[in-house]
Amino acid sequence: MTSAYALTPIGLIRTPFREKFGIPRQSGLVDVPGVVEMQPGFDKPGLFEGLEAFSHIWISFIFHQCIDQGWRERVRPPRLGGNQSKGVFATRSPFRPNHLGLSVVRLDRIVVDQGRVFLHVRGVDLLDGTPVVDIKPYLPYVDRVEAAVAGFAPDRPEARLDVVFSVSAEKQLQHLSPGEMQKNLIEQLVALDPRPAYQRNTAPGRVYGIQLGNCDVRWRVEGDVATVIAVEAVLK
Repeated sequence: MTSAYALTPIGLIRTPFREKFGIPRQSGLVDVPGVVEMQPGFDKPGLFEGLEAFSHIWISFIFHQCIDQGWRERVRPPRLGGNQSKGVFATRSPFRPNHLGLSVVRLDRIVVDQGRVFLHVRGVDLLDGTPVVDIKPYLPYVDRVEAAVAGFAPDRPEARLDVVFSVSAEKQLQHLSPGEMQKNLIEQLVALDPRPAYQRNTAPGRVYGIQLGNCDVRWRVEGDVATVIAVEAVLK
């Protein structure tokens, strides 16, 4: 039996997410845009002939920022509030033996620019710069199992928080382009409440933040309401 296999990244995905905190915990929960930049040797247009006829694709990727942390036999899934542990193979934790992940995303369009191929997708849940190791078309007749049972995560996670924007945040959004699209994305991400479960009933008034694209977004939570207090452009 072969003890090791080599994986060659075929592309990198570009997303608005610059850090782990705030990323939806599954693909498709928020309509977040992303672009898979195919790497040399894998960016020939002929390799994608026919893919444009599919609405969704599977992306196999590497949890590259977790590799140095190793893997864990048991993890605490966020869906259980971080209070119960499960075997790693019963979860989608990034701390896996081979650090491989799998996401299904909507294929928006395929762009060929100066001979390079770019896959524009929606509904991503991946960190910017994540290495992509494979792409496959999504086949509804086999990939969707109507009678499937989902264990401790039976239902789609719903929004936990109502989101409002402070006057100053609204003014800052007016200077962003496209402002309204950015606002909707912020609202959807914050509504899912990315805070760790143990922080949801502690530290009232604490300010949380994510870097979303070229914006630094900050908010506070009181009860079931999150108030976005700042949406500031990040200087590059």
